[in-house]
Amino acid sequence: MDRRLAAILATDVVGYSRLIRADEEGTIAALKSLRADLIDPKIAAHHGRIVKLMGDGMLAEFPSVVDAVRAAVETQQAVAEHNSGLPEDKRIEFRVGINLGDIIIDGDDIYGDGVNVAARMEGLAEPGGICMSGTVVDHVKGKVELDFEDMGEQQVKNISEPIRVYRVASDALSVSTVRPPSTVLPLPDKPSIAVLPFVNMSGDPEQEFFSDGITEDLITTLSRILGLFVIARTSSFVYKDKAIDVKQVSRDLGVHYVLEGSVRTAANRVRVTAQLIDARTGLHLWANRYDRDLTDVFAVQDEITTNVVRALQVALVEGEQARVWHHSTDNVQAWSYLTQAVVHFHKIIAREGNETARKLLEEALQLDPDYAAAWVWLGHIHWHDVRFLWSDAPDESLAKAAECAERARALDDDYSELHTLLGAIHLIRGEYDAAIESCERAVALDPNGAYVTGFLGYALNWAGRPEEALNCAQKAMRFSPLHAPWHVVVAAHANRLLGRYEEAVVLYQRSIKQAPEYILPHIGLTACYTAMGRLEDARAQAAEVLRIDPGYSIGRYATVLTYQQPEHAQRSRDALREAGLPE
Repeated sequence: MDRRLAAILATDVVGYSRLIRADEEGTIAALKSLRADLIDPKIAAHHGRIVKLMGDGMLAEFPSVVDAVRAAVETQQAVAEHNSGLPEDKRIEFRVGINLGDIIIDGDDIYGDGVNVAARMEGLAEPGGICMSGTVVDHVKGKVELDFEDMGEQQVKNISEPIRVYRVASDALSVSTVRPPSTVLPLPDKPSIAVLPFVNMSGDPEQEFFSDGITEDLITTLSRILGLFVIARTSSFVYKDKAIDVKQVSRDLGVHYVLEGSVRTAANRVRVTAQLIDARTGLHLWANRYDRDLTDVFAVQDEITTNVVRALQVALVEGEQARVWHHSTDNVQAWSYLTQAVVHFHKIIAREGNETARKLLEEALQLDPDYAAAWVWLGHIHWHDVRFLWSDAPDESLAKAAECAERARALDDDYSELHTLLGAIHLIRGEYDAAIESCERAVALDPNGAYVTGFLGYALNWAGRPEEALNCAQKAMRFSPLHAPWHVVVAAHANRLLGRYEEAVVLYQRSIKQAPEYILPHIGLTACYTAMGRLEDARAQAAEVLRIDPGYSIGRYATVLTYQQPEHAQRSRDALREAGLPE
């Protein structure tokens, strides 16, 4: 008999008999879907092999115990996230056990004490939990960032000697976990920083936008510095109104430093406090308080930026000085309108948010017609009208977007989002080379920009360069570890174009969990399921597409963006048509 050492993962469904009695067909279908969409891809992604399925249970083996633990943690997190939107009686939960031990090979099957111990570990786990033998913990300590709770020595069935048992701390597996602890982010090779939302100390909720605006501007300004690695606003603002542990922020976002502060406005005065912290040690590197006239708020931002750059000993390269400390308006009210508009723009894409942002930007331009940033974001609003078919006159809306871009370019050609806007306009016109060139210029101007980097990936997908698109999407998600749904869609789209359907399905589903009414991941998931031969699932997703947009048709959406490579377009149209979406 052949033997080998392997990491064994055993699972079973909590309360399977009860679920079957309540809804046999529904439970079997839901379990099948969970395995196909969440569990099997996680195991495959970590080099595991599913040995066998046993009704409500499963056995898998891994050549690496670290991979087994990571697969288990990510699976339990994904299932917890999936369950968060379901009523309790419809939730399927798993217990997971892991062991490292000697196994006997019999064809495709495996036996032995190594397998038996894994099964006993699973029996000791709580619903949604993971238990493992002491041997596993000995091998993974220092290699995965997890807290293990010692359950002591346990006498388990059919094993002669007691076994030291540990469980993964439950907070690492909850749906509220900010980032999977099994995917610890390495620190970048240059100073890395997250700017947390400055706290509004004014006692007036209406002033919230003011403190958020200062945070936004500091993130934007610091992200333009090539010598820094800066986390995007999407991730930073997850911590808004929460008790902050800077060491946890460091682990969640993969950064060395954190900048935090507060803002208090009264009459025409503003008080801003700021402090720079070494998040790994908790030591304060620099702190200051500014009491100024409200009109001096931009100067305060510049001083904070200067102090951060000095404290981190970052040298500015040629040209950065002008880009970093340049403001395209001196009108505080216009700036506040822009700040609020950008918040609405970055929310989940929806027509109502687009309209709110438009009105705010038009107010800003009434106050300052030479406000370049406001022209840029108004151009993006017009582009959204075209891309998402919200405009009754798309040609006119696209012309307005182009006019806004030209107005902005005449005022400030070094504003990174301007060149993303130009790229978006070229892309919708089918001018792929010009689109990529503009988007690359945006990334050069904002090397830490999650938005501009993600949009370059978006353009590369449509230009038929999915490998490069996936690289951009991954970079954007590193800049924003708690990333926006559309970043995930860019990565999913790239995987779909590359024929990596299982990976694409997981990503599309993650985006849908974040934003159920966002239509693009539903369209992508429909195409994936068809390509995988899962027509029942594809038709269910097609129904979701039509629920979100009853007027959806394949041809109608194709009018606003077409693939550069005809085979990509044909493959997509064929898949959507087979799923039942109207031509």
